Amino acid sequence: MAHIPVLYDEVLALLQPPVNGRFLDGTVGAGGHTAGLLERSAPNGRVLAFDRDPEAIAYARIRLAAYGERVIFLNASYAQMAELAPLHGFTALDGILLDLGLSSRQLDDDRRGFSFLREGPLDMRFDPTQGPTAAELVNNLSEEELADLFWRYGEEPHSRRIAQMVVQQRPFHTTTQLGQAIARLSRRQWRIHPATQVFQALRIAVNQELEAVKVGVETAVTLLRPGGRLAVISFHSLEDRIVKQTFRQLSSPCTCPPAQPVCTCAARATVRLVTRKAVKATAAEITANPRSRSARLRVVEKLTN
Repeated sequence: MAHIPVLYDEVLALLQPPVNGRFLDGTVGAGGHTAGLLERSAPNGRVLAFDRDPEAIAYARIRLAAYGERVIFLNASYAQMAELAPLHGFTALDGILLDLGLSSRQLDDDRRGFSFLREGPLDMRFDPTQGPTAAELVNNLSEEELADLFWRYGEEPHSRRIAQMVVQQRPFHTTTQLGQAIARLSRRQWRIHPATQVFQALRIAVNQELEAVKVGVETAVTLLRPGGRLAVISFHSLEDRIVKQTFRQLSSPCTCPPAQPVCTCAARATVRLVTRKAVKATAAEITANPRSRSARLRVVEKLTN
């Protein structure tokens, strides 16, 4: 599938990239959003592009080669931006983008094990060189631990039943093996595949995704110049909830009791909400790119101290 950047026009319109600006893309993926930032900030705008997936970095290097030294690539998590961005001269940034979704290239690659519809190893690691695989979690965690994982990270209502089945039938080594086993548990017709939330939960757990979101959002704000903007695209309620709550805390940090008429805690907002509600894909974009259906975009602007 050709790469289609999600909410591309909306991201660029809300980030308002200035000419010759400096930006950070926390998840470069196939480079679509990064290319847009480079084009809008020409002739001398620069982007520091992060990604945990070495294959994504390699692909983006080729796709964005025409921009030369205007883009710097780092095979690292955006959660490390506080220490790594200053080393490359990226401070007081004009804009930062965190696209938290799984890229089409990753989902469509059988070898990566992200899709229950494609036969492949039960892996799911963004960085194939680090951490346990999904198979290791599925085959080694206790029934109670699996049930908790499926519920906490997938909000799977049948988490206990699925965990019991997994323990009884393991080991599981491939995506389709696990996906089909979960599907056999469902006796009713289903609108979405019964393995969807379990695979989401495993992917989040394998890559420790939620732990990085709050840290990443708070860190990003510290790297912005006053007036700089942070845009975050999330794809499921767990991520979006963290982003929404963190933005709210940063924009309204008062800790005084609600009944107290005057604020005495002296807490000061560090950002203002640019988007009061999450921006969603248009019907036309969803038709062209069905994977944009669940995308939610939220944007804040850093305030002057």
